[in-house]
Amino acid sequence: MNKVILIGNLTRDPELSETNSGIAVCRFSIAVSRDYTTSDGNRETDFFNITVWRGRAENCGKYLKKGNKVAVVGTLQNRSYEDKDGIKRNVTDIVASDVEFLTPKNAQSDYGDDAPAARREPAKLEEIDDNQLPF
Repeated sequence: MNKVILIGNLTRDPELSETNSGIAVCRFSIAVSRDYTTSDGNRETDFFNITVWRGRAENCGKYLKKGNKVAVVGTLQNRSYEDKDGIKRNVTDIVASDVEFLTPKNAQSDYGDDAPAARREPAKLEEIDDNQLPF
């Protein structure tokens, strides 16, 4: 069985792109604190690269930003490549099958006027006397 569940914070803004065949892919990394502290009282942190595909990728690219807390469910995937100096590198990524946004909507700022409707502050309604209601 190959299943990973992580909760952490984005270390950078997500990078949304498309494959040559037009499939959306989003890449980001998260920082996950360990459950224990070291002898000097510090908590160690692990960093994981996350890859998300298709519709979920589009949503991640649209709504996530650096610092947001997310829960990621996925699988581990090993890959290797040669760097520019010809040295073989091994990398482990998490390919996400589900990403849950854990940062509250009202904690997100920096959207401005181009914000999706779900991210904007609701319009303020005037006080209405109960006697004025038509029902």
